[in-house]
Amino acid sequence: MTRHSGAPAPVSGPSPVTSSDPVSPSAAVVPSASSISSVGTAPRGGGPHPRFAGYTPRRDGGLAAYETVLARAGFAPVAGIDEAGRGACAGPLVVAAVVLDPARIRRIRGLADSKLLTAAAREDAYAEVLRWAIDWHVVVIGSDQIDAAGLHVCNVAGMRRAYAGLRCQPGYVLTDGFPVRGLPVPALAVWKGDRVTASVAAASIVAKVSRDRMMRDLHERYPWYGFDRHKGYNTDDHERALTEHGPCPVHRYSFVNVNRVAAWPDAGARIYPLDQMDLMTAADAIDAIDAMDAVDADLAEPEAATASVAAGPAGAAGPAGPVLSRTGAFGGNERRMDS
Repeated sequence: MTRHSGAPAPVSGPSPVTSSDPVSPSAAVVPSASSISSVGTAPRGGGPHPRFAGYTPRRDGGLAAYETVLARAGFAPVAGIDEAGRGACAGPLVVAAVVLDPARIRRIRGLADSKLLTAAAREDAYAEVLRWAIDWHVVVIGSDQIDAAGLHVCNVAGMRRAYAGLRCQPGYVLTDGFPVRGLPVPALAVWKGDRVTASVAAASIVAKVSRDRMMRDLHERYPWYGFDRHKGYNTDDHERALTEHGPCPVHRYSFVNVNRVAAWPDAGARIYPLDQMDLMTAADAIDAIDAMDAVDADLAEPEAATASVAAGPAGAAGPAGPVLSRTGAFGGNERRMDS
């Protein structure tokens, strides 16, 4: 049997999972099968994708296990990408990409899945992540774009834009839950990645804190909804406020509960929403995405949409005043580490 001199000795075990499907932390092997050739020629026997010693995340490795293994395999630095606000019916979708140094991960105090932290703990962890991160980038996608293109389309495109906004060149990308096609480097979708990988956990914190701050700002503009409490998610308080006051411009009209209230005869008299035709001003840029997504092809990134929305027919305005310019269009409202 001939084996490349630089290849690690094979270890018997199940075949690794490719980067096209989400994997659980106990079953994942890093790097992915498509990347094994970069560390040596796979030996014969033991299946087409043998498990190499030293290249499998350890159960007791903590949040740094994936990043450590990938760095050992020559894929450093590793970028983690996650989003916040996917399930909310109001407010933007925020996507963050964070690149961490594996040697410094253990210095980040309070690093964990953002959903497991209190608001105060998230703020502290946010400051720690920005202190120790090699690079980070945040993309904000407004509710109007979500209505025009669809939530999943915006989510995937936002993850690509978050990656593209990084100044450094990651050697590998970890995402939470589902794969992102079209990235120029190897990527792995990790099941509950924000709980088992440091870079995805850091991205979840940056995205969550950034979005929470935006929702608190929106609460000052639309105080009757309580955005500072529920952050736009479908709580009982939010549903009652939505029923009483109707939707506002930052609600997602493509969501069933918002669309149902917006269809009521007196909805426009309470708070003037964005005109549905205005939501489609970027339709030309979105059509290509929808068509490609329908045939399961790589999504094309739409061009930046910067058009503003008028106050309404004859200058109509709701209780909060004229409708402001659209926020979170692709290419807009992005933050990086020097901003």
